Amino acid sequence: MIYICLVASVLVSVLFVTISQPKKEYIQWLLSFSGAYLLSMTISHLLPETFGVVENQHHHPIHSEHNNIKLISTFILLGIIIQLILESFSKGAEHGHVHVHNKHQKFPWMLFISLCLHAFSEGIPLGFQNNQSFMWAIVIHKIPVGIVLTSFFLKHKYDLKKVIFFMTTFAFMSPLGSLLASKIHFFQHYQNYITAIIIGIFLHISTVILFESSENHKFSFPKFIAILLGMGVALI
Repeated sequence: MIYICLVASVLVSVLFVTISQPKKEYIQWLLSFSGAYLLSMTISHLLPETFGVVENQHHHPIHSEHNNIKLISTFILLGIIIQLILESFSKGAEHGHVHVHNKHQKFPWMLFISLCLHAFSEGIPLGFQNNQSFMWAIVIHKIPVGIVLTSFFLKHKYDLKKVIFFMTTFAFMSPLGSLLASKIHFFQHYQNYITAIIIGIFLHISTVILFESSENHKFSFPKFIAILLGMGVALI
């Protein structure tokens, strides 16, 4: 079920763009909703569970527990740094903005690789536990990103075969991350620290989406409602 939903979120966005041209403000509202939903799920779900596992390990001395909490906090910061590096290659596509000025129409392979790595990391937490609420956070996040990416490729008239390969690969990266996280011992053994890195990535992406959701920092009532809805649905 999780794998199908993750793949379908990208394929639906591609199909949506090919049959219609969504208005920019609609995409922005969807981005605002997805950013608020992802941020709320990260704070209310991933953070408490990750720190809770450390606090519940009573067989460790108190000072060891404190050190583990500090270490997890360090890995969260590492996740933010990793996402900053990935965005230097993806040009901000993770939060719905592709800033590529390519006069020679060469296919943006670095964007492809960085986005695939990002999509892979998104699926990892789903491999540790089958949580449908968090799955929907990833699905909702992928739809506007898929719409923006497909629109970008069609606008720049890249080779169709490469575009199909890119979007198909991108669609399967999150399920791959989830599958490997559930099967490979390395991911299971270092689950807390890997999740901490993903938390940092999610915190960066979701906050950037919310900060960029208002053009020229002007207050937009529809976007504000979309943010409130995203937070409300996640908390409920």
